[in-house]
Amino acid sequence: MHSNLEQPGRFHLLLASRGQPVQHGWWNSESVARGKLTRWVGAYGTMPGGRITLTDEDTGTVLQVWPHE
Repeated sequence: MHSNLEQPGRFHLLLASRGQPVQHGWWNSESVARGKLTRWVGAYGTMPGGRITLTDEDTGTVLQVWPHE
């Protein structure tokens, strides 16, 4: 039997506000995930205490953080 549920993608975006998760997204392509990060900054960049993190879930490596640390 084949499941219709897909596994989350390798590249995970997390939008948090004041340390609390607000939105998540997972993509299999790093370039797509980086493009989404740019769009999220435009859409949510003024959120109080906002922070967006892009992580490679396979390696556990944080690839990018906005705002830059």
